[in-house]
Amino acid sequence: MGFKGLKPINYGGREVWPLIEGGKGVSATNHMSSGAWAAAGGIGTVSAVNADSYDADGKIVPQVYNALTRKERHEELIRYAIDGGVEQVQRAYEISNGQGAININVLWEMGGAQQVLEGILEKTPGLVTGVTCGAGMPYRLSEIAAHYNVNYLPIVSSGRAFRALWKRAYHKVADLMAAVVYEDPWLAGGHNGLSNAEDPLKPEDPYPRVKALRDVMRKEGISDDVPIVMAGGVWYLRDWENWIDNAELGSIAFQYGTRPLLTTESPIPQAWKDALRDLEPGDVLLHRFSPTGFYSSAVRNPFLRLLEARSERQIPYSKVEAGEHTVRLDVGVKGKNFWVTPKDLERARAWAQQGFTDGLRTPDDTIVFVAPDERDEIRKDQADCMGCLSHCGFSSWKDHDDYTTGRLADPRSFCIQKTLQDIAHGGPVEENLMFAGHAAYNFKQDPFYSNGFTPSVKELVDRILTGD
Repeated sequence: MGFKGLKPINYGGREVWPLIEGGKGVSATNHMSSGAWAAAGGIGTVSAVNADSYDADGKIVPQVYNALTRKERHEELIRYAIDGGVEQVQRAYEISNGQGAININVLWEMGGAQQVLEGILEKTPGLVTGVTCGAGMPYRLSEIAAHYNVNYLPIVSSGRAFRALWKRAYHKVADLMAAVVYEDPWLAGGHNGLSNAEDPLKPEDPYPRVKALRDVMRKEGISDDVPIVMAGGVWYLRDWENWIDNAELGSIAFQYGTRPLLTTESPIPQAWKDALRDLEPGDVLLHRFSPTGFYSSAVRNPFLRLLEARSERQIPYSKVEAGEHTVRLDVGVKGKNFWVTPKDLERARAWAQQGFTDGLRTPDDTIVFVAPDERDEIRKDQADCMGCLSHCGFSSWKDHDDYTTGRLADPRSFCIQKTLQDIAHGGPVEENLMFAGHAAYNFKQDPFYSNGFTPSVKELVDRILTGD
């Protein structure tokens, strides 16, 4: 028995600890971490978001895109994703040695999500116990799970979102829904489900939100034995003592996304691991720069600060003289049809004097001012788009129909595939997006990690089971 009555659950026909490794793409959870987590008796999660594959010498195959068009590069990306996902699952299953369970995680908003998921499951029969999926409204997840006879674990951030999924699709495949993951939008790392009705600056207590989710599940006739997985902000189990064996909440499991980043099996580069040890409370920022359009949380490093500063150098404009827009913009743009306020004209001139000489239009009828090298990088990254999302705000890519969102490409965002691939494979941590949950400051405060100690996954799981 684990901490304060934490008991194993039955999942995929075997008993496992209700401890789930959060899937983190690109390549921040792979076969090494997920296989080891399952071998320790938990549920390991392979990220199927453009996972790595290997050559005959065991070296990672670089995901290089040679096709001329976005659509063709998107097809290359899907091939990479399926090949990598299959290899990661196979390797994880071998490492697990028949213990625990192996899940795969996909973002519904990733490009070709259904094709990738089906391609991996087609080639890994009997190896995958379940699929976790969020970042969007994955209505078809239950249908895919039924076709391949695997469990599914939808990721939601509210009872309202779950009700919509259940009513539309999930009630038809109730027997394979193994759990519902509640991802706290104010605490979890990576992308989350914060809605427009919620204030990013006013975190809400997760307990009543999870209780509301359980109430929805009960109303729909779902057994209390189907766990709700608490994800986001989970560090010490002792902080969640009143959640365990709580009749009001029903069965509860816990997902760990950030803590497994700092283990010997974690595939992230050493520089990323080292950076985690220096984080203070407040160093992780909930922001909306992601090209997905979702809120997400990452370390507020120079990469994010650059995006913050870029958006601060932004002014609204109109194409005709109207209202307070009474003067023509004379810096950063070509042509005379940019009308702004006198105050904003002065701000734009000051930015130009500081070297931010190029104005780039946004889809919201504003102009951001950037340096020439920034402009060149933005335009190159937009042109090089390989279609990694179903809808990309940064490049205006869409993975179906006419392959465009029809909106102006947004220079306030960035190419997420480029930066996540770079940081995962040794690129500078200060110059890339570094996802982390808001409890990551505990790496510096938790005595378990003192004197530079890095645990194995088994040591971490054993530690978690003590309550610490």
